[in-house]
Amino acid sequence: MSETFSEISPEQAWQMMQNEDAVLVDIRDMVRFSHSRPEGAFHLTNQSYGKFLDEYDYDEPIIVSCYHGVSSRNTAQFLVEQGFERVYSVKGGFDGWMRANLPITQGY
Repeated sequence: MSETFSEISPEQAWQMMQNEDAVLVDIRDMVRFSHSRPEGAFHLTNQSYGKFLDEYDYDEPIIVSCYHGVSSRNTAQFLVEQGFERVYSVKGGFDGWMRANLPITQGY
């Protein structure tokens, strides 16, 4: 088991979502998440953590995204400490995702 997470580019994250069924979790606030988010993202909050644990397994690749790729590092490390085996943080966060012109979902 890895003791830490890895940082990956938004493009690598999208490829992992397509090819490895990786789960992307967005930890931004509800207003921004509701406005726009990476396509297929799960909104991970303190309130949704239980649902997250119910839906995803510890051996699935988990990718964490935030605003700019800073806060996601802390959440990624937390998930590693909870026993998730393959955890990644998106460099540049949602801002990087947008700059890479990757698919987004708008509205709820």
